[in-house]
Amino acid sequence: MSRLRIVNLGLPKTGTTTLARALKIAGFRVADHRIRPRQTDNSALADAYVADVLYRGYFLTGDPGSEFDDFTALTELSCLREGKSLWPQMDFALIDAIRTHHPDVRFLASRRHSWDVSQSMLAWSDLGTDRLPASDIPGLPEGYGETTRERVQWIDGHYAHLNAVFAGDPAFLEFDVSDPGARDAVAAHVGADLTWWGQANANTQHRAV
Repeated sequence: MSRLRIVNLGLPKTGTTTLARALKIAGFRVADHRIRPRQTDNSALADAYVADVLYRGYFLTGDPGSEFDDFTALTELSCLREGKSLWPQMDFALIDAIRTHHPDVRFLASRRHSWDVSQSMLAWSDLGTDRLPASDIPGLPEGYGETTRERVQWIDGHYAHLNAVFAGDPAFLEFDVSDPGARDAVAAHVGADLTWWGQANANTQHRAV
């Protein structure tokens, strides 16, 4: 049975790696984007993308968390690599299935100012320049996402959607990772003491479009 307690629905480059590290130090078993072989004895999960495992569970059993026996937190869900464009954090049916099968899960939505996220995506490998505009993504069809305006509109739309889906639900917390009160807000929401909160996986270059 899955032991999931935390699922982050934030976009890439919104502090998901920071969140993952903070939760790991606090004692959570964290899957962040991809499951490393050292994290599991289940060969079916070694090197698997979190997004793939979520969808596999959802379509085979109805429960997206059915294969996450070894994990208590998922911090980055999306996958835009190797010909895959999977965005579970934008899929209402999958989110609703997690809520149904795991009613005690605490949902987070990590974010930063949308312009800053857009710039980080642009500066991170080929994410903003090639992969986003070349892929079919919910809210950002193929051919869109090359400009700052398009990326920002897509980012804002994602968080507006989450706030509509979770309107009034105390199990959901949107937080700005750069906010001085972010650590305390997340700690209170997930019911754990977060002894570390910093900046991980930062960009080393900046570009503008």
